[in-house]
Amino acid sequence: QVQLVESGGGWVQPGGSLRLSCAVSGISVITYDMAWYRQPPGKERELVADTPIGARPDYADSVKGRFTISRDNAKNSVYLQMNNLELEDTAVYYCAAAGRINTYWGQGTQVTVSS
Repeated sequence: QVQLVESGGGWVQPGGSLRLSCAVSGISVITYDMAWYRQPPGKERELVADTPIGARPDYADSVKGRFTISRDNAKNSVYLQMNNLELEDTAVYYCAAAGRINTYWGQGTQVTVSS
């Protein structure tokens, strides 16, 4: 059974930082393109950052220079370091693993940025 479990969300003031983790089981992150998505309140889900196999990470324009995606193959995990958080970063953040046939999703973790 494939499971992606996100953690690390919470409340933070503008300018603060959070580090999201995605622990993966049932598949190997080495063989999947890994990504973080988010869904702000009342809006569509959007791609935040991805780290394709054998390619450089890519980021949404709104988070470039502030967010960093990384993967730890030994721990079968993916991370999202979020710095200088803004009010507009408030959303549910989802981890995703995209393969040739299937895409797997985590259950999401809430990130709230407010003063």
